[in-house]
Amino acid sequence: MFFEVKDIVVHYDRTMALKGISLQAGEGEIITLIGANGAGKSTALRTISGLQPLTAGEIWFDGKKISGWPPHEIVSLGIAHVPEGRHVFPYMTVGENLLMGAYLRKGKTEVRQDLERIYAHFPRLKERLKQEAGKLSGGEQQMLTMGRALMATPRLLLLDEPSLGLSPIMVREIAKAILEINAKRKVSMILVEQNARMALKLSSVGHVLETGKIVLSGPSQDLLKNDHVRRAYLGG
Repeated sequence: MFFEVKDIVVHYDRTMALKGISLQAGEGEIITLIGANGAGKSTALRTISGLQPLTAGEIWFDGKKISGWPPHEIVSLGIAHVPEGRHVFPYMTVGENLLMGAYLRKGKTEVRQDLERIYAHFPRLKERLKQEAGKLSGGEQQMLTMGRALMATPRLLLLDEPSLGLSPIMVREIAKAILEINAKRKVSMILVEQNARMALKLSSVGHVLETGKIVLSGPSQDLLKNDHVRRAYLGG
């Protein structure tokens, strides 16, 4: 299996945030985690990227057990994390922010080529290349954080609430970019979203996370029709 989480348990002090969850992602696949605030979705991504330590369980990526690896080694292996909240370097330009995503890379020609690919996904970033990132709109900052993560040439992209706080038009643009990146770059993704309908439409497999446990899993199209999912997350 390309990526696998096996029975991971995570604590914050004495509080158990994840209670033995397991999931898998194939190469080039989009899977999603949906659930209410506080269910443990962001904790799962932080644990995969090495920002939150495990209490128990294992994480495997491309045949390597990466449980306990430091974040910079996980990034160098090919896993990039786009955290919730659009964390840009506000006083650096758009171009400088993008180049921060390539700080582990050495080939200047390849970096330039990847910048052009980012501009193809997000033309607005090229238009605002010399603008300070803190002056961008929320949607443009989300594009920038995704573009910066892609500059690390990931094989697995962790996306935490990419549609949060965005206008419906911008949400559609972000959704379109996610599908394009997956199709053209063959990047696998784990998508965490409170916009459950969008997340299930974009993904092939979904997992419902409630109070630190996965209570339901299956093909995303089946979850869209599931009565519990419809009542709890899709508005009936």
